[in-house]
Amino acid sequence: MRIFLSFLVIFNLAGIPAVWAYGKTGHRVVGEIASRHLTATARKRIGQILGSESLAEASTWADEMKSNPDEYWRKANVYHYLNVPPGRTFENSPRNPAGDALSAYNNFVAILKSAKSSRVEKAFALKFLVHIIGDMHEPMHFGHARDRGGNDIKVIWFGKKTNLHKVWDSLLINHEKLSFTELANFIDRATPQQIAIDQRATPIDWIDEGLRLNRKIYHVGDGNFSWAYVYKYRPVVNRELLKGGLSLAGVLNRIFTR
Repeated sequence: MRIFLSFLVIFNLAGIPAVWAYGKTGHRVVGEIASRHLTATARKRIGQILGSESLAEASTWADEMKSNPDEYWRKANVYHYLNVPPGRTFENSPRNPAGDALSAYNNFVAILKSAKSSRVEKAFALKFLVHIIGDMHEPMHFGHARDRGGNDIKVIWFGKKTNLHKVWDSLLINHEKLSFTELANFIDRATPQQIAIDQRATPIDWIDEGLRLNRKIYHVGDGNFSWAYVYKYRPVVNRELLKGGLSLAGVLNRIFTR
C-alpha cells in the first residue's frame, strides 16, 4: 500500500513540528472512555500494536500529523469530516471522490482486520481510526462545505470572536476547565443498557445523529453565545463524547475479539 511506504519513513522521524488542531481534550476523552470498555482480548491486542501508548494519547495523532510535509497528510485532511449540503440527507448527497470520514473509517477497519497487515500498518490505521470516530461524534464534522463545517460562521463566545466549528470542537468542552480524565470520570456513567446500544451503533447511525444535531446548531440566532448556550448544549456535548468513547470501544472489541 503506497501510503504506508511514506508512513514507514515518517513514523520514525523525530522533531516533526506539530500544530494542535481543535479538540485535544475531546479526542482524549473519547480515547479514555473507550479504554475503560474494552474486552481483555481487545486490550491485549491493542497493546501489541501501540505498545505503551494509550488510546487517549493516540487520539490526537492524526491532527498533529497535519503539520507533516508529506503529501499524504495534505490529502488526508478530508478524512476528518463528511460534508452534507443543507436540506439533504447523507443518502442523497454526493460523496467526495477524494475520500471522507466514512471511507477512511472503512479503510482503516479493513486494515486492522486483515491478517496481511503489518504491525506498522495496523498502528497507523488504529491511531487514525481512534481520531476519526471522535470526529464522527462531533456534529459540525457533518457540516456544509460552503462554510467549511461552520468554520466560516462567525460568532461571539463570552465576548470574544470565534466561529461555530470551534465552539463545538473545543470551547464547549473546555469551558469547565476539566482535564480529559476528570471529564471522562464525570460523564462515563452510562447504564449497561445504554452501553450496549452505543456499542452496537454503526457509522451510519453516527452520521444520522450528527446531521440531526447540526441542523439545530446551524440556527445561531444573533450569534452571541454565553451561559444560555452552555446550559442548552453542554449536556449534548457530554453525551456525544460519551457515545464516541463507547462507540469506539464497540468497534475495537468487534475487530480484536474474534
